[in-house]
Amino acid sequence: MYRMLIVALLTALMLTACVVVPGDHGSGMVVAPALPLIVELGAEPYYYQSGYHYYYNNDRWSYSKSRSGPWVDLPRSHYPKETRFKGGGDGRGRGQDRDRR
Repeated sequence: MYRMLIVALLTALMLTACVVVPGDHGSGMVVAPALPLIVELGAEPYYYQSGYHYYYNNDRWSYSKSRSGPWVDLPRSHYPKETRFKGGGDGRGRGQDRDRR
């Protein structure tokens, strides 16, 4: 009885501990890198860090190994606490007319 409970508990812990997304070109799975606490965007809604391109649109973040995509939704746990825009304005809606997929 206790053995089954321990196995079930360990299985549940292992399943919830992994946050993965598909890798590129059959490379397997890649853990999504988190953004820093504050991200400052320029004229375009893109940010680059540690080999990944991030795209910000309508309060949502996506990321890709290439700026041309394919784009994957970034887990909300990896979002920055604050997104700033150079030159004023809140940047809402920037890039929403672009077809990024």
